[in-house]
Amino acid sequence: MVEIKVPELAESITEGTIAQWLKQPGELVEKGEYLLEVETDKVNVELTAEYTGVLKEVHKESGDTVQVGETIGVIDINSHSAEPATKSEEKIEEAVQADSKNVEVEDNNKQRPIASPAARKLARERGIDLQQVKTVDPLGRVRKQDVEAHSEGSVQPNEQQKSVAKNTEKQEAFKEQPGKPIERIKMSRRRQTIANRLVEVQQTAAMLTTFNEVDMTAVMEVRKRRKDKFFETHDVRLGFMSFFTKAVVAALKQYPLLNAEIHGNEIVMKKYYDIGIAVSAPEGLVVPVVRDADRLNFAGIESEILNLAVKARDNKLGLSDLQGGTFTITNGGVFGSLMSTPILNGPQVGILGMHKIQLRPVAIDEEKIENRPMMYIALSYDHRIVDGKEAVSFLATVKELLEDPESLLLEG
Repeated sequence: MVEIKVPELAESITEGTIAQWLKQPGELVEKGEYLLEVETDKVNVELTAEYTGVLKEVHKESGDTVQVGETIGVIDINSHSAEPATKSEEKIEEAVQADSKNVEVEDNNKQRPIASPAARKLARERGIDLQQVKTVDPLGRVRKQDVEAHSEGSVQPNEQQKSVAKNTEKQEAFKEQPGKPIERIKMSRRRQTIANRLVEVQQTAAMLTTFNEVDMTAVMEVRKRRKDKFFETHDVRLGFMSFFTKAVVAALKQYPLLNAEIHGNEIVMKKYYDIGIAVSAPEGLVVPVVRDADRLNFAGIESEILNLAVKARDNKLGLSDLQGGTFTITNGGVFGSLMSTPILNGPQVGILGMHKIQLRPVAIDEEKIENRPMMYIALSYDHRIVDGKEAVSFLATVKELLEDPESLLLEG
């Protein structure tokens, strides 16, 4: 027998929550195969088996908190069901056959959906056809949370009647009203972390927001002229984010306090430009970081953003992808937001909000008005070290650079 222990997840992280087991007791496990997902404050980590054998038992279930080094299950490496490690193809075939014995017989004309063992088990228990379950997984794999979402509204007193964690000590408990349907869902570890950090920033920083608007005509014309050649040369599409990242870096060089942090009674001035790009992921908002953005050209920025976005979508971001940003850009415009006040990504002291591009009448001179593609932009900043004049000037600089995109090449 070999114990399954929670490994070191990352620096400063000592515990996590089991999101789901990808193997069930009695199933064959091959060395290197994924066993379970563990959710930490920032990312999900898929743990793999270190030995080939049969998963004998699990000591912790989905939703349980586990500590680094804790034993959470046992693999029987001496089981007759286990094959020698060299016969990997045979083991995979047997694992598929063992799994198929535990699912309902499906119509031969239907393609059997890809699903985790936990998802199949839950679907059987609730009488759900996996063919009908929608999933956000890019590879089409149905997971346990997809099955739970599909069965939303069904009565599951053992799972859905768990109390929502208190946000503050002063918050009053929700009072249920007779005859009024509700559903209680436990907040994920990541969602709790996001909530706590956002509240903490608003309580500790003197946050203020200033606004401006950008005429996007010039940027859109450059993209229209260059996009095909750009894609042909670099195998990545020319988007707006590279223009904004370049403009932000240039403005930060002129107004360095927006690239700083407060530590006690000191201001830490950063001489590098690691720009966080806020991304909406399946488990909540994450802010992966484009490292040394000042040293990247447009293609380098677009490639790195694409790479980080794919990793965020697939829940493959590591802690190294998320730590150490100096300034953040968030784009609510992709969801249709016309204007917003973004919240600081502490301990950073500045965040730029992009918004929807919308045709609006603009006065060209005293006599002429034209419809122009306009975007409102917002800068939230920490007033403790950034004065209003500096913040307004920073945003005006970003506007000027975007309205004259050729200047970005000179600044870069």
